[in-house]
Formats: sequence, structure tokens, C-alpha cells
Amino acid sequence: MRQKKQILAVLLMLLFFLHISMPAFAAVTENQLKTAVEGSAASMLQTIKEPQFGSIGGEWAIIGLVLSGAAVPQHYRDTYYANVESYVRAQNGILHTRKYTEYSRAILALTAIGKNPANVAGYNLLTPLGDFDKTIAQGINGPVWALLALDCGQYAMPVNQAAKTQATRQLYVDEILSRQLDCGGWNLTAKGGSGAADADVTGMVLQALAAYQQQSAVENAIEQALNCLSGLQQADGGFGRSAESTAQVQVALSALGIGQTDVRFVKNGHTVLDGLLQYRQADGSFIHTADGTGSEQMASEQGLYAMAAALRAMQGKTSLYDMGDVTNQTTAAENKTERSAALSRPVTLTEQQQRMLDYALAQLICNGSGYPWIL
Repeated sequence: MRQKKQILAVLLMLLFFLHISMPAFAAVTENQLKTAVEGSAASMLQTIKEPQFGSIGGEWAIIGLVLSGAAVPQHYRDTYYANVESYVRAQNGILHTRKYTEYSRAILALTAIGKNPANVAGYNLLTPLGDFDKTIAQGINGPVWALLALDCGQYAMPVNQAAKTQATRQLYVDEILSRQLDCGGWNLTAKGGSGAADADVTGMVLQALAAYQQQSAVENAIEQALNCLSGLQQADGGFGRSAESTAQVQVALSALGIGQTDVRFVKNGHTVLDGLLQYRQADGSFIHTADGTGSEQMASEQGLYAMAAALRAMQGKTSLYDMGDVTNQTTAAENKTERSAALSRPVTLTEQQQRMLDYALAQLICNGSGYPWIL
């Protein structure tokens, strides 16, 4: 009995020291994050008045604005789409001969605003992603963003008749897994081995793999990557000492359903979201590094859509690049518009139909029943 009491006393002491050694932290609330998102969205609309096709001032801004739930004017979306159509037409549908992420980025933004990427100025922007070899030629970003683009709207894998190797989703998944480093993460150039992991690249990879967790190989790769990222997290909660790296990890954690309170991603009482928000300025924009001055557009765009990803997770919505709710809302809106148009369209009667209507009205008037539907 005495020995049991001693063991219990030791356990209680351990629990006490564990408790006092774990710094308390206050997680960012949904209302706080919503306010931050609204402010950053307003700043983005003010800064980017006419969104174009492009990695800055274009797709990422559109994705952040629309998926944050911000009130994005219809003319703003229309302007972006018109500019994309114009660019695609000018390029004869060829956005790039080597960087197929150009197609993926466009597909993501077009899906976000409810447009069909299979028909943009008469060109199918999905088709290039059916070419496995050309898509992976630029490195890890190729298969990662191809999967995110194809999965955002649950698009069928496009058949590319000109491809040496017809792509499949599994080929892209396997290509990504083959590049995982011994440390559990990924970087831009390495194909496995003992290289150093990049937090932002690892975050992007996890975003793409989140939809394939049911595969045991993917599940194991994700766990190794999360352990790697936990080790890379800084004392302020951030990664890579930049807003962009921290943003990519936040999007990844949100896609995987990992919340702020997961102990693997709390350092010195600071969460990943804390690490991201330290780069946010009073006007809603973001700076690239904490010791920098002035806003930086790429940091602002990634900061906005990372906050949007976290907010969507808090609100129980789909992850940032799972746009089923966006496409469903768009379809419903289109159906409502079609119904309204049909109801407002003038009805033309044939001569026989008009005679029948005149006869029915005459019978109604003479009927005297008081019930106009009884003829």
C-alpha cells in the first residue's frame, strides 16, 4: 500500500511539472479571425482594383477574396474573367510551355468564381495537365498543383492525345511520394535523400496529399511530414521567418483538420496562426519578413488566403482548395437565373391556342361560379 502511495505521489508530481512547463496560450477566436479577414479583404480590393492573369495581382488574390467569404462585387469577378479570356486568346491557349503550374493556378481561380476552365475563350485549360511528363518537368510544384487544380472542382483527368505518358491522379501522388526526403519533408529540387526540407514546399505538398489520406503510403508520408514541420516551427509559431512559409503550413494544417491547439504546433505558447498574424499590418496587408517595412503583395495575397483557410476550418466549411460548396452555390445561382429568365420570357401563342384561350375566358365569364379555375 505504501509503495502504491509513493508511485501515485510521483505521478502527481510529474503531472504538476508538466502542467507548469507547458506555456498557456490564448487561441485566436473565430470572431477575431473573421475581423482580420474582413480587414485584409478590404485592403486587397483597394490595392488590386483590376485583377489580371498572373501570380501577383491575379489568381491568388481572387482565391483569397472569394473563399474568405468577403463581399466581392460581381463586376470585380467579371473583370478578372474578361482579362483571363483576353490573355488566353492572345496566347492561343498556351499559357506556358514548361511551367504547367500556370494552368493549375488559373483552374483554381476560375473554379473559385464559378467559371468552367474547360472552355475559356474556346480553350480547355485542363488538357495540359493530362500530360504527365510535361507537368512534372518543373519539379515538385508540377504534380502538387496539378492535383490541387483537378481536385478543387472534382474534374475528370483530361485525356491529352499529345502526351507521351497520359497522366493519372495516382501517377502524380506516387511522383510526390518518391520525392519525400529522409527528414520527412520536401524541397523544390530534391528527389528523396538527405536534403533539407523547406517548410513552404512541405506545406504545399500536404495540401495536395490531404485528399488521399485513405492510402496507407500517403498517410505515413503525412505523419512523417508533420513531425518534420513540428521540428521546423519557430518559437514565435511561424516558419521560415516569412509570411509566405507560415501561410503554406497554415493552409496545410487546415486541410488536414489540425486545429490551433494541437500540441505539435504550439511553441512557447504561440500557434501557427499567431505566427502568421505577426506579419499582418494595421491596414490589413502583410509584410514578407517580421523585420521588414511596408506591405508586400505576394505576402498579402498568401496571408489572406491562409487566414481564409483557417476561418473556413473554424466554420466547418470545406478546405480552401475543396471548392464543392462554391461550385454548388454557383450552380444554384445559375439555375435561379435561368428560371427567372424563363418566367420573364414573353409567351407566343399559336392562332389555335389563342382561340382556345378566348373560348375558355368566355366560358369563365358566363360560368358565374365565382371560382375562376372552374371552366
